[in-house]
Amino acid sequence: MSTLFKLSALVIFLFASINLPAQSFYKEKNSRDNILSIGVGPSFAYMDNGGQYRAINFEIKPSISASLTKRLNDRFEVRATGGLQWISSGGDPNKAVTDIWAANNSAFTAVGSVYYFDIMPSMYVVPFGNHMNRSMFNFYIGLGLGVMHANTDQTKSFSEDEIPTNEKITTGYVPIRGGVSYTLGPYSDIALEGTLLATFTDNLDGNVGFNRFGDHLVQGQIVYRRYFFSQFKD
Repeated sequence: MSTLFKLSALVIFLFASINLPAQSFYKEKNSRDNILSIGVGPSFAYMDNGGQYRAINFEIKPSISASLTKRLNDRFEVRATGGLQWISSGGDPNKAVTDIWAANNSAFTAVGSVYYFDIMPSMYVVPFGNHMNRSMFNFYIGLGLGVMHANTDQTKSFSEDEIPTNEKITTGYVPIRGGVSYTLGPYSDIALEGTLLATFTDNLDGNVGFNRFGDHLVQGQIVYRRYFFSQFKD
């Protein structure tokens, strides 16, 4: 009886050891098509009083973002992104420039934050049908539409005695994102991502028309991506 019991226990143990990995492997045949992303990195604002950009004389500020992505097929996905970027005027404008600003009653300084949200379709350079079969490196790029709200404190001079005024503005923008991702494991990637938020306004900073272009935000982030919600099918 003792020998029979030991043999039976051994058979059951071996069967369970083989069956469990097989079930896990079968489950992973169903792709995890949802991705949660968290990003953080440096950023700057291209503004009329933002600084001397050709001389790389402008303020660098932090930015953070969070995204939810739904993969549609082996190459395309739709991504919703929300985030926060801090912005600041900067540089060292000369007297001729500040005289123009004073004549136009334009802001000399603007410091604050921008909250943004957008939806963006994007595509992968290397397609993959299952999260378990994605390449070690991949590239992605996308274009979308969003809305942002800027809250800044502005002054009309460089005087330390001037009390800043608080200004708010809400505007639309076009997000352009591209990145390169590296596979960390079955469910995780790390990515280097660059973003341009091209706004529909030239008045984020209270200074309009001095530069040829509108006010835009630029970000460079390290992004952690996690695949989740694998749906098991028979």
